[in-house]
Amino acid sequence: MPEEYPLFTPTSDDKVMAMLSHLLTLVCGFVAPLIIWLIKKDDPSASFVTENAKESLNFQITVFILSIICVILIFVLIGILLIWALGIADLVLVIIAAVRVNEGKLYRYPFNFRLIK
Repeated sequence: MPEEYPLFTPTSDDKVMAMLSHLLTLVCGFVAPLIIWLIKKDDPSASFVTENAKESLNFQITVFILSIICVILIFVLIGILLIWALGIADLVLVIIAAVRVNEGKLYRYPFNFRLIK
């Protein structure tokens, strides 16, 4: 997966906001990136924050959809293992995303339904 660099160097405030859009999902799910995206989407100087918040929001929507599928599969017993694997993958990928964003790079999750464009 190629790493993407923004067209300009983001400020430290942009990095913090973008990092929060990823890390706060561990506490409040898709609500944090949704709020950050809605606040920053019309600000042309915050494109780094907007792109990261949008990517994080799309990933959390993907995790939510996959969680619903895992809950349905619990009746077949495979869902228990899948929901644990999904939780661990979510945690690891969010931490990787936060580290990459702190380095000033745009992070794209490896599996993501990009519903918000």
